[in-house]
Amino acid sequence: MEGVDANDKYAKELEVGVRVVQLACRLCQKVQKGSIGPTPDQVFSKDDDSPVTVADWSVQAMISWILSESFGKQNVSIVAEEDTQALSDSNSTRLLASVVATVNESLAMAPRFGLKGPTTSLGPTQVLEAINHCNSTGGPIGKHWVLDPVDGTLGFVRGDQYAVALALIENGQVVVGVLGCPNYSSKKKLVNNSSVSKEGCVMYARKGSGEAWMQPLACEGGTHVVWPNSATRIRVSSIDDPSLATFCEPVEKANSNHSYSAGIAYTLGLRKQPLRVYSMVKYAAIARGDAEIYMKFAKAGYKEKIWDHAAGVVIVEEAGGVVTDAGGRPLDFSRGVYLEGLDRGIVTCSGAILHDKIIGAVYASWESSHL
Repeated sequence: MEGVDANDKYAKELEVGVRVVQLACRLCQKVQKGSIGPTPDQVFSKDDDSPVTVADWSVQAMISWILSESFGKQNVSIVAEEDTQALSDSNSTRLLASVVATVNESLAMAPRFGLKGPTTSLGPTQVLEAINHCNSTGGPIGKHWVLDPVDGTLGFVRGDQYAVALALIENGQVVVGVLGCPNYSSKKKLVNNSSVSKEGCVMYARKGSGEAWMQPLACEGGTHVVWPNSATRIRVSSIDDPSLATFCEPVEKANSNHSYSAGIAYTLGLRKQPLRVYSMVKYAAIARGDAEIYMKFAKAGYKEKIWDHAAGVVIVEEAGGVVTDAGGRPLDFSRGVYLEGLDRGIVTCSGAILHDKIIGAVYASWESSHL
């Protein structure tokens, strides 16, 4: 597979990661079409009012099971977004049945993706165990997989952009990142809300390689997925003039300070309207040169989680970009589930020149807003 050196320390992790994310993207597409699982269209609210679907739980269970089979369950630590609280409720029998059916139909496709599936179907207890195995809190020591099974669930529900994000952290450093973007075409440029494509892509990178790669999603036809899967190398944009730059920001206003971002954009001289995109597809857009800047400034009280950034950060960096907090410091993935110690927000750029200008604009804007 392009981008995977057989002698590389993380060769197996990267290859299994790409294959399982390809399979997860197929699962999500089938759920969206209603062609997998008995009740795929149900959307539920978690305690923080964010949405969760059958796809979220099913992807988490499936990836957890595959990683445990590939590397040994005792060796696999996974930090992930979902838990089984809602699924374990006595009133959730139909919901759990839907997740179990979806997981099994997905795992039945595993051999086509070069992965080993179970010899017999998983039962409800095994599916719940697989989801619950993702109970690590990460930290500075050892290897931890970090998973957001459906990043941008609102985008998923609305048929817009969303991502399956899987990363590997070792001793606090993100060393592997895989980002599946089922509605982000591997051929067409991303534009606001008219960008949805059924062609999809998966991006991946290994820290220190200086390379990031993109491959199209495996198509429905054919009997087996052949690897390497026509991967192409991706690079960030060479634009370093703010007046020509395209700026990404989250769609949701609930935990993002759009007005502060707009002030920085004005100070910086950004002329284009911001590209509002669901999920970590924003990182994907920077990595392959569809946009130059992604800024996120959280509203007071909101804490960024590592699964919302880990995979995207390493892919952007290996594609030639720069990711720091708004004080210019690298993001710290060694302190558990949250990006602790974050200075104001996150700044992602296609290069150092733009990055320096943005950090300067952040300080100027911050000082003027606190006079």
